[in-house]
Amino acid sequence: MSTDSKELLLEITNLQIEGFSDEQWHQIVKGVDLTLHRGEVLGLIGESGAGKSTIGIAAMGYAKPGCRIHGGSIRFDGMELTTASDEEKRKLRGSRIAYVAQSAAASFNPAHTLIDQFSETVVEHGINSREKAYEDAKELYRKIRMPNPDDIGFRYPHQVSGGQLQRAMTAMALSCRPDLIIFDEPTTALDVTTQIEVLMTIRDIVEQFNTAAIYITHDLAVVAQMADHIKVLRYGETVEDADTRTMLSDPEEDYTKSLWAVRSFRKEVEAPAPEPTPILRVESVTASYTRSLNPVLIDVDFEIHRGHTTAVVGESGSGKSTTARVITGLLPPQKGAVFFDGAPLPPDYRKRSKDQLRQVQMIYQMADTAVNPRHKIRDIVGRPLSFYLDMQGEEKEKRLRDLMEMIEMDPDLFLDRFPSELSGGQKQRICIAKALAAEPAFIICDEVTSALDQLVAEGILRLLDRLQQELNLAYMFITHDLATVKAIADEVIVMLEGKVVEQGSKTDIFAPPHHEYTELLLSSVPEMDPDWMDRVIEEREQKGGMIAAGN
Repeated sequence: MSTDSKELLLEITNLQIEGFSDEQWHQIVKGVDLTLHRGEVLGLIGESGAGKSTIGIAAMGYAKPGCRIHGGSIRFDGMELTTASDEEKRKLRGSRIAYVAQSAAASFNPAHTLIDQFSETVVEHGINSREKAYEDAKELYRKIRMPNPDDIGFRYPHQVSGGQLQRAMTAMALSCRPDLIIFDEPTTALDVTTQIEVLMTIRDIVEQFNTAAIYITHDLAVVAQMADHIKVLRYGETVEDADTRTMLSDPEEDYTKSLWAVRSFRKEVEAPAPEPTPILRVESVTASYTRSLNPVLIDVDFEIHRGHTTAVVGESGSGKSTTARVITGLLPPQKGAVFFDGAPLPPDYRKRSKDQLRQVQMIYQMADTAVNPRHKIRDIVGRPLSFYLDMQGEEKEKRLRDLMEMIEMDPDLFLDRFPSELSGGQKQRICIAKALAAEPAFIICDEVTSALDQLVAEGILRLLDRLQQELNLAYMFITHDLATVKAIADEVIVMLEGKVVEQGSKTDIFAPPHHEYTELLLSSVPEMDPDWMDRVIEEREQKGGMIAAGN
């Protein structure tokens, strides 16, 4: 069906949004127009700060804290949201307009079960009884291939993996069968196998219920599978606007072409020959969060050398981040040991010396939650200098400035700012500086680029590569993004259900023949082809059905 024959649901005209900083208002969205029909998916893409999420939230008649809708029109199904009362807009949100945020962990109440939070909006709007809402939740969990769909809803958010939590939030947005859903980077935190399942579900829901969707993403290959139409944004303005196939095959603007060309980075300098003693060795580690549960790690065994980057890949729940928790001493193993530079590390971080703690640092996926929003950058980066190295006064100030220059941020501009005054990429650089301040030999990078747009992510990868060469650092790079693995890794470890199923050099792992699970991962990486997902689904159905991402 052509767009012309579909019912117009959302029309935004000359949208202008301002943000307050430095004691004055600044324009951040500058006269953007868009239209959306029932059953249509509009992709919003662009680098960090382009205004994608601000526009998506404005489609609900809402402005983020510190922002205001300054001009223009937002009409949803004939209702002007810029002049609608708060009560009128509250009735729409959650029932007719739903929002799926990027960070599921920050969106759930840790004190309530998943199924209770799923049911809350449905019951509040009088759409279903709690009992019927529970049954609907289980059915939706089944549709998006959640493990144990009849029982998983009765878990609390901390009892499921990040990928499971993101899928649970997608199901929650669908609970009222809304007319419009804003998906704000909904698969950013998901591994590639889980991502396909979620994308399939989103597309099925759009088709089955004639739902309209705004799909915000920095992943061009994903938007190619989802969107009927793509709008490219930069600095709050529309750069280019076209149907998906035209946009992918023949972009007109230089900026759009530059987005299409990113992720060209490949590590050029070969890692040095391995030293006899690895900087880190994980030896036959088995671990569980409680002794009553089945192990989440089973006989995990690998080593990492100085100057090398070892990527650990696998679907959500495969044990990647749990392995990092064992290495850092946050989760003592039931069996096995971790060795640093040939010497065993105490399994509990509280029993490690200050120097042992200093040598192993971690950079987290969500920079927003890894830094204290009330502290200035100089305090965030400076604390490890005081704690680990006893630096004070001029010596500490000089080192602070050196660290800021290492991460390519001007110390005069940024040291006295708060995290809220930085972009996502800048905050991640601050997290890198904080890790470097301890002068470690080994750094765990846990999905450090997954929340960043592709231009910013490429800059972070280049920075990490340069720092590794200059400081001879060893990296354990936890990621679900195989493009990142190809860009930066020397060795690759593939994990599934708590076990290492394959490991070796990057060249060996990516060269056929592959382990069956590695083949699944490689075949699940989206391509810049609108027909890619349909082709993959068809191929897997012919082989006997999709392999569920059960974690």
